[in-house]
Amino acid sequence: MPEFADEADVAHEAKRETRVALLARRRSLTGAQRAEAAARVQAELISLVRRLRPARMTAYVPVGSEPGGPDLPAVLRAALEPAAELLLPVLRDDLDLDWAAYTAPAALVSAGRGLREPVGPRLGRSAVADAGLVIVPALAVDHRGLRLGRGGGSYDRALARVPVTTVTVALLHDGELVESVPAQPHDRPVRAVVTPAEGLRTLAEAPGVGPHTSGGRTRAR
Repeated sequence: MPEFADEADVAHEAKRETRVALLARRRSLTGAQRAEAAARVQAELISLVRRLRPARMTAYVPVGSEPGGPDLPAVLRAALEPAAELLLPVLRDDLDLDWAAYTAPAALVSAGRGLREPVGPRLGRSAVADAGLVIVPALAVDHRGLRLGRGGGSYDRALARVPVTTVTVALLHDGELVESVPAQPHDRPVRAVVTPAEGLRTLAEAPGVGPHTSGGRTRAR
């Protein structure tokens, strides 16, 4: 048993060091660079939403240097059909995610850790399972779809509730789609990423991804 504990410790430390480097790189981006990246990411997501026309999708409010910009929920809500739902995460005390509907910027409140959350009724942790499109944050993603998050495990638990065929997309800055990220057994993959320079890119090594993709600037690899 000790060797398994050692392997887990090594992976945990590798993740910590990688997070530190990636967050420092994001903090080095200028305001103009962040704004340009956000505009490109939003344009790609608008195209994807209009193509898929999901009856329910999930996203989040990017904070700080996260790609997508703080107005991302408003942009996505405008791209959806009027009767469709946009759900945003609500962080629980146990770091799992509940979900609530986004209605307007004024219906978001500060929730600690720099997060902003919707004030509407909580729909339960399983609400994400019914989404046709799931947008998640990440610091990096590799070609298997494995993502490096902030370390709380919130999105790994949420993604475990999502069918493998659901379109799951992580938002990245350029240079954050990498050959590999340190992984542990509980890590859950995504099927695609969006970066400012390359747009939507399907990860052919991720589970649930077929050999062909279509529409927009989607690429299979």
